[in-house]
Amino acid sequence: MILIIESGSTKSDWVLVENGEISNSYKTMGFNPFFHNETIIFNSIRQNSDLRKIAKTVSQVFFYGAGCSSVELNSIVQKAFSRFFINATINVDHDLLACALATYQGEPSISCILGTGSNSCLFDGDNLLEAVPALGYILGDEGSGSYYGKKLLADYLYNKLPKEIQIDFENTFKFDKSNIFDNVYMKPHANVFLASFMRFIAKYKDHDYVDSMVKNGMKHFLENHVCCFENHKELKVHFIGSMSYIFQEQLKFAANELNISLGSIIKNPIDSLVSYHISNPVII
Repeated sequence: MILIIESGSTKSDWVLVENGEISNSYKTMGFNPFFHNETIIFNSIRQNSDLRKIAKTVSQVFFYGAGCSSVELNSIVQKAFSRFFINATINVDHDLLACALATYQGEPSISCILGTGSNSCLFDGDNLLEAVPALGYILGDEGSGSYYGKKLLADYLYNKLPKEIQIDFENTFKFDKSNIFDNVYMKPHANVFLASFMRFIAKYKDHDYVDSMVKNGMKHFLENHVCCFENHKELKVHFIGSMSYIFQEQLKFAANELNISLGSIIKNPIDSLVSYHISNPVII
């Protein structure tokens, strides 16, 4: 049995494949080695009763995760999974590769992630190229959930929110400056905290304030993470992640302004990723 996992910083989607067929699926918290050490990852997996039932029968694990961008970071995830799936070979790679495989349509294209964080690459079916690095939620993550969450909180604290959104925000969250600062500057996983406001922001996606904010963020992402590829106007640009799916009208608007040709927009890439693995058993 084979497990294929696609993980962002907020959640992970798991699919169990047996004899070339999907056998089961699971969901857990997201695992990012920038923020989660081996013990946290192992303990989280161990607490899942469904995963405990299959732990000894899994022969291979393919984990694609946010933050899995170096041998050192990947080893954190690999060691945690090896402790739990004791009879399995553990393969750990970047979520960008999962994005590229899930969106690949037989020709070179640019594949982008817009979820809790953001990133991009060029993929030709064999080679994956990153033109610029992902800078994370403090310096980068343009167009992501954490990016818009940060802007919402800043505008709230600066008293710049439209009145109706401000009132709803206060009634919904009952946060003050102290609460916000504590979650952003003192507690772990600030990126996930910031991105957690996307459900609230999405309520107002047709409001001029949110529409303008998201269009600007999408354009900022495209300018930094798509226009960096010299031949970007000649290629399809694919997207995965909740932000690209929920705000695809704003994404299309920004892409049109920059003469960028959009391809597929996939909310949850796990299905396409599993299909790729099943169709290419050599990698399984």
